[in-house]
Amino acid sequence: MRILLTGAAGFIGSHLGERLARDHEVVGVDNFEDYYDPAIKERNAEAFERAGGTILRLDAREEDFVKHFQGERFDAVAHLAAKVGVRPSLSEPKEYYQANVEGTLNALETARATDASAFLFASSSSIYGDRSDVPFRETDRVDKPISPYAATKKAGELLVHTYAHLYGLRTACLRFFTVYGERQRPDLAIAKFARLIENDEPIPLFGDGSSKRDYTYVGDVVEGVVGCLEWLRERPAGKYDVFNIGESRTVALRELVSELERALGKKAKIDRRERQLGDVKETFADVSKAAETFGYKPTTTISEGIAKYVEHLRAVEAEAK
Repeated sequence: MRILLTGAAGFIGSHLGERLARDHEVVGVDNFEDYYDPAIKERNAEAFERAGGTILRLDAREEDFVKHFQGERFDAVAHLAAKVGVRPSLSEPKEYYQANVEGTLNALETARATDASAFLFASSSSIYGDRSDVPFRETDRVDKPISPYAATKKAGELLVHTYAHLYGLRTACLRFFTVYGERQRPDLAIAKFARLIENDEPIPLFGDGSSKRDYTYVGDVVEGVVGCLEWLRERPAGKYDVFNIGESRTVALRELVSELERALGKKAKIDRRERQLGDVKETFADVSKAAETFGYKPTTTISEGIAKYVEHLRAVEAEAK
């Protein structure tokens, strides 16, 4: 396949690009936004290019994004580019709308303009809102998001459904559940906590530590995306579907801290803070649909994934010295 991958220099995107480049021609795009240290994305892009991918510096939300691909042909578009983070979306809702809704619309228009038959959209577990009935299933109602970020992801799913209906795209929305692992964004909990514990600095713990997340290792997520893309090739035109991509196990925040302490060999200093707006109490994925449909099977436990992340973190720090 010839695949257009947006967000190719990001955390998940660079891992996915490397994996897809083994078997396919992959053209990646990324705007190299400075939401976090641009040097991290530069390293990610280098890894993707070493694997055989090509990366272009483009922003999916720009009006002329589609024009860059005039005359090109793709078999599939994997749209991972997005402005990320629940908490920052509370103070920057317009920026999140532009990046995540207008960007998704442009990616869909690009799929149409390049005759791509398949479109995969990276959605989020955040669209399930703050709920106590778990596990989350794809048939659950998702009309009560509690952050602008979650609302933009729901809007993206609706756009994908519309384009499947109107233009015959084979589409799938994958709802990722708290992805972690090597190259993880530095603002995410595992990366942030690991760095602070390593430096003997206190970690900010919001709430009482009882909040739970379905942490999903990036390698498992990538294999799920690859399986879904292969499955989409065989789907009838105009079909739309949604799948959870998670570990299907919850980990309490206090348990996560314990796992990090074990992997780092250090005790954490705790700075307790109030629970923040936009945060949900629990996420928990029912992944049976993805398992039955395209063989999704996460295999990395939280202990194994944290150990891999700590090994990666220390390798990067040693290289930087």
